[in-house]
This record gives sequence, C-alpha cells and structure tokens, in this order.
Amino acid sequence: MNFTHIAALNLPASVQLSEAPALTTSCMVRDCRYGRYTQVGEQTRMEDCLLDDYAYVQHYCDLMSADIGKFANIANMVRVNPGFHPMERPSLHHFTYRPTMYGMAEQDEQEFFAWRRRQRVRIGHDTWIGHGVVIMPGVTIGNGAVVGSNSVVTKDVLPYAIVAGAGAKVIRQRFPKAIAQALEAIAWWDWEHTTLTERVDDFRDLRVFLSKYAT
Repeated sequence: MNFTHIAALNLPASVQLSEAPALTTSCMVRDCRYGRYTQVGEQTRMEDCLLDDYAYVQHYCDLMSADIGKFANIANMVRVNPGFHPMERPSLHHFTYRPTMYGMAEQDEQEFFAWRRRQRVRIGHDTWIGHGVVIMPGVTIGNGAVVGSNSVVTKDVLPYAIVAGAGAKVIRQRFPKAIAQALEAIAWWDWEHTTLTERVDDFRDLRVFLSKYAT
C-alpha cells in the first residue's frame, strides 16, 4: 500500500476526490500518511496518524497517534487520543514534561511523549464516529462499528456494534452475528476502485450484496 505525505490544498466547497489526498488549507498535519480518496476538513489537526483509503475526517477534529481504516467516516469535532496528565507525579501540570516552555530546561521529556505515541487508537474499516466523540488512548474500534454523537469511548468496541454514552456502552448490533461475520469475510473495503465502481449499485441492498458476494 502506498501512502502520500501532502501539503494542504485549497479546495472548493464541492470536490471530486482522487488518488491524491485532499486537505483543506486550514488543517494542520504533522507526520501523517494518507491513502487514496481521503479528505480532511477545516481546522482539523492530525499528528502521527494514518488515514487509509476512502476515509475522511470532517471539520474541527483533533487526532493524535491513530490508525484509521478504509472508508472510515469521522464527523465534526471528534477528539481521538487526547493527552494524559501524569496523575502519579507530585504535579499534574505540563511544566514537568514541557519545561522548555517555562525556561526550566533545554529540552522536554521525550520519553513522556514517546509513551503517548505508543498508546495508539485503532479505528477499523467502514466505521462511523459521530459528532463530538472522544476516543481515549489505546482504544480499538472494530470494523463496521458506530459511535453515537458526544460519546466518550474508554474501552474497545467490537465489530459492528453501535455504542453511545459516557463511557460508551453497547446499544445494539448493526446486524445479526452471521451477517456481520459475512461482511467481515467479504472484506469489500479491500476491493480495487474499479471493482467498487462496477458494484456500487449492489451496496444499496444488503440482501443483494450478500447473495452475490458472501461465500
């Protein structure tokens, strides 16, 4: 899989996506990789992230150290992998690990930030992360899962589960277990663009889709 490092682009309100990632001029990205047909909205900040093919992140989001699967749908104002303060230390304040800001040292505490990068969030393929969701460090969101708006996710979410609340709890499953397993086995998110184009009409009816592609 080839990923692209790209500078921000000035995009019109409506854009036809392509293999080149589409980033608005106001987004802020650092050390990120982008797959094909990806899009990042206004005022979104991303650092140390992977946004895989066809996934998009809407406006005013903040994502850190996250691997985001194909066809992921991330709504406005989502926060992924927010920073932790060191509660075990005498002080919570970031002067203890960012002392350069206060003229207290010549460099910051690199191991603290390396630890944070290791607490990666993983968001699966064909997921929907609703408006204002917060996903805490180290959480995995399974393929096909849905996270309701304004939820706080502190634990892993199983594939095709619908969760909501703070902390998020399972509301129901998107599909019966057999259908969810069939969709994961099909792994349509790995199909080539030409195949997706040829079969796009089949995605409009679950029964038709399964009858054609489930083994």
